[in-house]
Amino acid sequence: QVQLVESGGGLVQAEGSLRLSCASSGRTFSSYAMGWFRQAPGKEREFVGGISWSGDSTYYADSVKGRFTISRDNAKNTVYLQMNSLKPEDAAVYYCARGGGLRVGHYPMEYDYWGQGTQVTVSS
Repeated sequence: QVQLVESGGGLVQAEGSLRLSCASSGRTFSSYAMGWFRQAPGKEREFVGGISWSGDSTYYADSVKGRFTISRDNAKNTVYLQMNSLKPEDAAVYYCARGGGLRVGHYPMEYDYWGQGTQVTVSS
């Protein structure tokens, strides 16, 4: 059983920064792509970005490209989401998820394990 635990959420002013972390249990973390999703009230869960198993490839939603950066430390079984220049529309619960394989998927159905989420609130 894989457990994912996010941390680092909170309240930040617009144009501020936050760094989310997602720690994974299990010994196979480095074998899987990882993704970040977010869900705002009344909206569907949406892809924010993902990173390949090796960390060599990253993918981002257009809405966060240039502002958010995903990285991973396979030695620590942890994936990160650095969020800069935050906007009020970035406010949501942010989830990390483990991909079903090596490929970075853009849809929730392509991920098999999920964290509990961490709230990000951005004040204008």
